[in-house]
Amino acid sequence: MRGDSAAGRPVWRLLALGALLALLSAPAAAKYDVTIDAPRDMRKLLEKHLDLARFASRDDVTDDQFDFLVTATPEQVRDLAATDGYFSPVVRTDVRQGGKGRKDVTVHVDPGPRTMVSSVALSFAGPIESEEPTRENAARFAFSLHTGDPFTQSAWTDAKEAALKALQAHRYLGAKIAQSQARIDPRTRQAALSVAFESGPTFTLGALDVSGVRRYPERIVSNVNPLAIGEVYDADRVAELQRQLQNTPYYASVAIDVGSDVEKPNETPIHVKVSEYPYNSVRGGVGYATDTGPHVQGSYSYLDTFGAAWPFSIQGRLDQIQQYGQVQLAMPPGKRGWTNAALASYTNTQVSGTRIYSARAGLQRTRTAQFIDYAYSIQYYADRLDQNLVGPTTSHALVPQWSWTRRNVDDPLFPRKGNLLHVEAGFAVKGLATDQTFTRGYARGVQYVPLFKRDLFLVRAELGGVFTSGGSSGIPASLLFRAGGSNSVRGYGFQSIGNNVGGSVLPTKYLITATAEYQHWFTHDWGAAVFYDIGAATDTWGERVFFPGAGIGARWRSPVGPINVDLAYGVRNRSVRPYLTLGIAF
Repeated sequence: MRGDSAAGRPVWRLLALGALLALLSAPAAAKYDVTIDAPRDMRKLLEKHLDLARFASRDDVTDDQFDFLVTATPEQVRDLAATDGYFSPVVRTDVRQGGKGRKDVTVHVDPGPRTMVSSVALSFAGPIESEEPTRENAARFAFSLHTGDPFTQSAWTDAKEAALKALQAHRYLGAKIAQSQARIDPRTRQAALSVAFESGPTFTLGALDVSGVRRYPERIVSNVNPLAIGEVYDADRVAELQRQLQNTPYYASVAIDVGSDVEKPNETPIHVKVSEYPYNSVRGGVGYATDTGPHVQGSYSYLDTFGAAWPFSIQGRLDQIQQYGQVQLAMPPGKRGWTNAALASYTNTQVSGTRIYSARAGLQRTRTAQFIDYAYSIQYYADRLDQNLVGPTTSHALVPQWSWTRRNVDDPLFPRKGNLLHVEAGFAVKGLATDQTFTRGYARGVQYVPLFKRDLFLVRAELGGVFTSGGSSGIPASLLFRAGGSNSVRGYGFQSIGNNVGGSVLPTKYLITATAEYQHWFTHDWGAAVFYDIGAATDTWGERVFFPGAGIGARWRSPVGPINVDLAYGVRNRSVRPYLTLGIAF
């Protein structure tokens, strides 16, 4: 029996009716598109921050809310334009009915003349006036707004922060901005800037306050600490302490906080909080390099051998050209951060028709500092060389060695200014576990020269020599030299430049390579390069033959370091080769 009462209707009809009534009673949604007619920089600013533009993609803006956004747009534009130095913009908003029920909104902005910096007045008070006026000069240099520059709120903020940071970086950790003012004259479109800095007292460093130590002795932190109690505070020196700690195998993270109480500046405490690695760790990875092809690598380490925090490690790597393995046992860092270790390694390299088996074992003493690394070692080499025309040859040498590396660059990962230099030397004496007396030297360096605002010129050079009264057959092949490849002479195969005998490229006694490269950066992260490489590897310097190469490349400042993609032409071989490298400086 059918009934006409509401009680007799199906439940779904009641639900549908309720939904329809709710829809009809809800405020109508305003759907619209926004076009901003303004110069490029102003358009980007407004598209990012103007409410009318930000909410255009939403479906829940009501008609009333839309009307409010349109009404508020001129004032918002004027406020946003002021942050970019435009204090008298002309704003017009047009709203028209578009297709499919959407509205078309056009915001016309004529920003007008930009406000320029007319004067900059920086003043300094406190002990800085008599103690170290050079810090005042550093702050003035760091203040990046100058007379004649466009005034923007972000540039004004950045300039003050940079100058203050320059003051706080050395001696005056408690420095502050006592007063700052930007006086804007809309009529003349000029900005008069003034900042008053208060240096505060000189800060000196005190003792370390270490926390987070559970697995490894606290003396490790003390032994690598380069800071002396009572020395004047310097942010670079504190950063050196952090790097020294992170260079050890024990700490996953290091946080350092220096007390900045201006009432207690003498021997202010240095709070060091460490997070330790576990005793055991296993790591692995895969990758690809143009010179050596795909590779797989792995390592195992145990950081508490003998229960005395002696790190023990095993590591290896396999690729198309080389197979490598090493075992090392080290002591914890001693005074001034010196580390002693015993190690043994084995390498099998097959490239350019030559196979080299190299076994090594020895002792080494190393120290890594902020700018300079030192290494002293004595190693025994046992090498075997296979080539096409003659049978295998073996050679042995006991070699005391020394190496020194200096890094003097503005940025260790993406250097733009400065230089890097590495030098090493060693010798061997016949009869002392050595087949042939020789002296070996090697050096490489890179100079970075910034040009203009976005350009960079770099020069790289490499020199090597093994000096002996006889030939090279009695010298371990792994101590000799070959050239060619992505980090040597581009346009030629990896280690393909040397003494070519019957199709086997044998390592030689002498090496020289050089590079000149010009880079232009279109943005902060992307750039292009042109380069010219040249090099030679020979047993007889008077018979040297140079191999030039030239090419172009792309540069990317990736999160893991600089990525280089190059295409090079080897002039002598008339060959074209691509290269993909992770271009981290040594």
